[in-house]
Amino acid sequence: MLDDLKYIHERDAQDALGLAEKQWQQLEYNFAINMPAQKPDNIVFAGMGGSALAALMSTSWPGHDLPFEICRNYDIPKYVDDKTLFIASSYSGNTEETLSALMVAEAKGARIAIITSGGKLADIAKAKNYPMATLPAGIQPRYAVFYNFRALATILEQIGTVNSALEELSQASGFLKDITSAWRPDVSTKDNYAKQLALEIVGKSPVVYSGPLLFPAAYKWKINFNENAKNIAWCNQYPEFNHNEFLGWTSSPAEKPYVVIDLRSSLENLRVQKRFEITERLLSGKRPAPQIVKAMGTSILEHLLWTITLGDFVSLYLALLNGLNPTPVDLIEKLKLAMDE
Repeated sequence: MLDDLKYIHERDAQDALGLAEKQWQQLEYNFAINMPAQKPDNIVFAGMGGSALAALMSTSWPGHDLPFEICRNYDIPKYVDDKTLFIASSYSGNTEETLSALMVAEAKGARIAIITSGGKLADIAKAKNYPMATLPAGIQPRYAVFYNFRALATILEQIGTVNSALEELSQASGFLKDITSAWRPDVSTKDNYAKQLALEIVGKSPVVYSGPLLFPAAYKWKINFNENAKNIAWCNQYPEFNHNEFLGWTSSPAEKPYVVIDLRSSLENLRVQKRFEITERLLSGKRPAPQIVKAMGTSILEHLLWTITLGDFVSLYLALLNGLNPTPVDLIEKLKLAMDE
């Protein structure tokens, strides 16, 4: 099925696989946003779903030299004040939680920056002259994560909290372009790691584990399985896993309807790497043997981009194996309409 290009094109009517293949281009996009070159005391990033993923990625790379918090809610932390940079991110510009959080941040006198493709958020930014990174419109938020990542890096570089981030992203785009070609639909299953992983997952519920560096990737795999393949999935990270969830695998039955996926990086803390190995040994026979995915590249950024993009392809191929078009999210749209009633 996964080598039948006619079937793929029929099911993937909006060409999500084509978008995944071209994601490297998003890392080179230049945003016309002008931030005052003034460091805040802290940064709060408000966003939901795919619009919050870039912020999560930024905690692994490039990292932050001041307090940074992601807000996935209607409200914001009490400490927000006029020394806070508040970044409101919504691809559509109409996410009600983010719009609500923005109103609270404005009332507290926070400095505001906007990341969006349009909608109410863009209208507010234009009316109040807020700095705004305008994302290219017309795609699903989960397919625009690297645009958002580039936009956030632009803001961070302009306020002086990171250096050379944009240059490094541009350099990494070539790496991503090269590795992505191995997962294209016209590469046969016997040579296509993404297709092979999708075949291991189909019919089961994925549980994705990582260390702290790759947790943004683990979370992206989880939401991709949810939105692209319409498949329930979970994720967690080491070392927290060993303090609770670890024991959950020890009960009967040994044959569980899950597939375990370990996202491993050679750049993780050595103690985290050891935990993966010991856990695999101690849980042998008590859970499905993990599919071990070893991140490729020479830097944290490359490991992150490689693993995230592989997960994009795996989830899209899983959608096709499930007989589904990966792009529509009809139930989410119905929920939004019901919330407006």
